[in-house]
Amino acid sequence: MDFELKAKYQPAGDQAEAIKKLRLGFKSGFKEQTLLGVTGSGKTFTMANLVASLNKPTLVISHNKTLAAQLASEFQDFFPNNAVHYFVSYYDYYQPEAYLPASDTYIEKETQINEEIDRLRHVSTQSLLTRKDVLIVASVSCIYNLGSPLEYNNYRLNLQLKQIYHRFSILKQLNDLQYQRNDVNLVRASYSVKGEIINIFASGQEDCFYRLSFFGEELEKIEVVDLFNHQVKVSLSEIDIYPAKHFMTNKDNIKNVLAQIKNDAKLEVARFLENGKLVEAERLKIRVNHDLEMIEQTGYCNGIENYSRYFSGKEIGDPPTSLLEYFPDDFLLLIDESHMTIPQIRAMYIGDKARKENLVDFGFRLSAAYDNRPLKFSEFQKYIRQAIYVSATPAEFELTRSQAVVEQIIRPTYLLDPEISVRPQNGQLDDLIKEIQATVAKKQRILVTVLTKRLAEDLTEILLEKNIKVQYLHSEVKTLDRIQILHDLRSGKYDVLVGVNLLREGLDLPEVSLVAILDADKEGFLRSKAAFIQVMGRAARHQEGRVIMYADQMTGSMSEAIAETTRRRQIQAEYNKKNHVSPVGIDKALKEQSLKELDKNDEFEQNLKQLDKEELKLLEQELNDKMNLAAENWQFEKAIEYRDQLALLQEKKHAAKSR
Repeated sequence: MDFELKAKYQPAGDQAEAIKKLRLGFKSGFKEQTLLGVTGSGKTFTMANLVASLNKPTLVISHNKTLAAQLASEFQDFFPNNAVHYFVSYYDYYQPEAYLPASDTYIEKETQINEEIDRLRHVSTQSLLTRKDVLIVASVSCIYNLGSPLEYNNYRLNLQLKQIYHRFSILKQLNDLQYQRNDVNLVRASYSVKGEIINIFASGQEDCFYRLSFFGEELEKIEVVDLFNHQVKVSLSEIDIYPAKHFMTNKDNIKNVLAQIKNDAKLEVARFLENGKLVEAERLKIRVNHDLEMIEQTGYCNGIENYSRYFSGKEIGDPPTSLLEYFPDDFLLLIDESHMTIPQIRAMYIGDKARKENLVDFGFRLSAAYDNRPLKFSEFQKYIRQAIYVSATPAEFELTRSQAVVEQIIRPTYLLDPEISVRPQNGQLDDLIKEIQATVAKKQRILVTVLTKRLAEDLTEILLEKNIKVQYLHSEVKTLDRIQILHDLRSGKYDVLVGVNLLREGLDLPEVSLVAILDADKEGFLRSKAAFIQVMGRAARHQEGRVIMYADQMTGSMSEAIAETTRRRQIQAEYNKKNHVSPVGIDKALKEQSLKELDKNDEFEQNLKQLDKEELKLLEQELNDKMNLAAENWQFEKAIEYRDQLALLQEKKHAAKSR
């Protein structure tokens, strides 16, 4: 299939010209280009138009899960009939394996995997192997080691209607794919057997499973069944069951692999002994022998990724297999917020290597663990065939490498960049309160940025004493609370939000007309040119957008940020005057589905009535997981919707108990 862009509007402002220039760059064979788009100029819509025009499998890399989720949601709206997926680290909690020599402390690897994100990772790789109209939005985790696409694809189990199968053989193959048998509670990556029926909940499925019905040894039916009400959705003639894990072991080659690991372990143990490191030698010997036994018996062991080089057939030092290897050679690469994402990609390998050195030097891991790593930056660059760096503040790296820098300064709404004023710190609190009260009187919202969590909390207390509806927001605020706070700011429960570094890239709050920056002259990461421009952009979605910087001196970062914002504002004003257009405020609906609205949802009500006690328990867990996932990724409306559905379900359960 081709990419089919669905949008209620056409390119406006600078978007049409930017799309044209970027497309021309691709046709001319430009390897790297930069889209310098101001906040609110619709960079995502420009990217979507480019994807539809070029019609290539596309990877969009973002520097954190929050923005990746927001981008994925937007691209799914633009391409509802195509394969748009979300690929981020599947850990809710991740404590990497480490050793601290100073205190002789070994830290065991500890993880808590988010099953929904794991499913989305499988959906991503399966789509890349089966179709071309694929757009993956990923965090920088996409450069980490992942199982071989060749092995992953070769291991899939293909089943066709009316064919003869030995059911025991199918069950054995499912076990080889790392599926677990569970006849009591069918969960993802498991299967159950009931007479002549095999139910398979595949690794990429969300709310349905496959039901295989046999007549003797003939596969009579392949049905997709709803997980909650067990109603048949559709019948199929053929299915592919992909592995439950991305790291798969080739059974035909297992003996050779185990022999190689044993030989390398023997050499490294001998080296420890030669250097008088008896403890390290014994430690490594025990660890490797245990892992080898597990792999031999089950085809898997905890930490099997540390032996990935042997299974992939790669040589020492070869680049690891990553998500990028699942893409065809001519894929399109879009790096969002490149001024943040590029430095992250560059730093991943260095940090990983530093941690692995202690594990290898003290006998906790074979040297092969070094090859279970993210890509080096130089290796990542080799995957770039044609790429676009997207940012309101591109760094020197992007600008110097790009064969074309395309500016997108005119917004579709024709809104101007905010006006900026610099005021002295003496009396700043009284001045800030006065400005807040004037802004609130116009029913507009305010963001205040400070440098520390303590100051955020103290300032919030002071403003509360002035009867200002205010809340603080920083990294220690729980995820669900953070979601609710941002929602409440938009809805008017709060008028002011005080934060540290959470008010920068990606926050879309059109009700905000004033951004106040305290301690603007304290040079540093939070007060750099790029940080200033990003923070100022939070006020660029309002017709009366303005920024107040409180400082006693004009720093270089302040001067550069003010100059660049003033330049953009002048270009925008001249365009509006020349084309006889006026700025239009953004009217972004604040969606919230109430409990009463859910009560009227016949389909949801009907499903609840059809579920038995065990199925209601499963649905409750499913809704809870979805709510937490949406909350973690700042998807306000979804989190609220799942929360209210969960409340409705629990209300029904309590009502049933009381009867």
